[in-house]
Amino acid sequence: MTRTVDLNADMGESFGAWTMGNDAALLEIVTSANIACGFHAGDPDVMAHTMRLAHQNGVGIGAHPGFMDLQGFGRRRMNVPMATLQNWVRYQFAASLGMAKAMGADVRHLKLHGALSNMASEDVEMAKSLFSAALDIDPDIIIMVLAATPMEQAVRELGCGWAGEIFADRAYREDGQLVDRRQPGAVIHDPAIAAARIVDMVKSDAIITETGVEIPTSIDTICVHGDTPEAVELARAVRDGLETAGVTVAPLGRAV
Repeated sequence: MTRTVDLNADMGESFGAWTMGNDAALLEIVTSANIACGFHAGDPDVMAHTMRLAHQNGVGIGAHPGFMDLQGFGRRRMNVPMATLQNWVRYQFAASLGMAKAMGADVRHLKLHGALSNMASEDVEMAKSLFSAALDIDPDIIIMVLAATPMEQAVRELGCGWAGEIFADRAYREDGQLVDRRQPGAVIHDPAIAAARIVDMVKSDAIITETGVEIPTSIDTICVHGDTPEAVELARAVRDGLETAGVTVAPLGRAV
């Protein structure tokens, strides 16, 4: 099959002397890096180091803003006024842009993290508000959205550059949302299973749920979570599986 997709990973999530994930190894496999901006994970030193490594490896850099919740790793839902959430996104995105510039690199995309992303994927108005906050700073930034969710409707209505994302290491419900991490089977740990299902999804241009239902959607980029213990093996298996199936794995462009 003739097809090109991006392979991304969430990273830069270490903090001080505490290390999460093997970012250096992932950056030899993926084509895009979603780098934490300090609210849910990461710190200035980690951000600078991760961006430098990404740039050296020719990996596209993305800002990965989330809730201000280090203890909960940004995965706890919070009730925060929208104006404040917009400023949180602007603050994190601006920090990402400044650090990348200092490293001689550019930030090419933005992807919401964790519970903030999950909430926006259920609410088109919330998604539009958060994405608009980033577009206020850089109207040409690519917004990564959870494919086949209200996020996709939001970017279509905003008319901005965007990329539809699916997850290699997460199971899907029939409404296109991710299975809650607290449920059995929500996180996929077997690299062979992850690779096979992603190849099937890309071939089908559809999300395939845990029950086998196909949800047609645009698949531009595939994510592996950097904090998953098997992240490196998962990323390698997915990339190998795609390339064996004739799919080119390459970074996103500046427009979709």
